Amino acid sequence: MNKVTLKVEGMACPMCESHITDAIRKIYSNAKEVKASHTRKEASFIIDNEVDLSLIKDAIDKTGYKYIDGKIEPYEKKKLFGLF
Repeated sequence: MNKVTLKVEGMACPMCESHITDAIRKIYSNAKEVKASHTRKEASFIIDNEVDLSLIKDAIDKTGYKYIDGKIEPYEKKKLFGLF
């Protein structure tokens, strides 16, 4: 699993966040925990397969927002209370 974090400029409200999350879901319909924050100027999601950041950049730029940067990190699901 991978966690993808994106820096996005131009979001100003919750509706802007919705546009970004919709753009991500159109490319990666199997993405989980898709979130965006206009205050942090960031979007993130978790996915099982490989990610092409250039596809995400194109999709975000087409919505009128500006993709700044993206990073992909290995993600391991946290266990219940960190005990297992």
